[in-house]
Amino acid sequence: QVQLVESGGGLVQAGGSLRLSCAASGSIFSINAMGWYRQAPGKQRELVARITSGGSTNYADSVKGRFAISRDNAKNAVYLQMNSLIHEDTAVYFCNADCTGKRGVAYYSVAFWGQGTQVTVSS
Repeated sequence: QVQLVESGGGLVQAGGSLRLSCAASGSIFSINAMGWYRQAPGKQRELVARITSGGSTNYADSVKGRFAISRDNAKNAVYLQMNSLIHEDTAVYFCNADCTGKRGVAYYSVAFWGQGTQVTVSS
């Protein structure tokens, strides 16, 4: 099992910056892609940014050019640098890890989620 713990959320004025961190702990065969999702009140959870173990990234159109995702494979950590924040970025941000587990000779896919961290951007 893998535990994901997020940090770095908070209240910031529009135009400001925040950096989210997510640390993975526990035991699993491999951690593959890691990402950040967000969920605003009354809305569905949506992908913000994702990064593979090889460093390939993809972003939601709404955050391209403002957010940057990175990871430290040695630390099993993923980060989200958020710049030029706008009110519409207000949401609970969740860390996600797509993993491969191993049971005997069988491999299986499993995803883990953090508990979420609140980001509030005041306009």
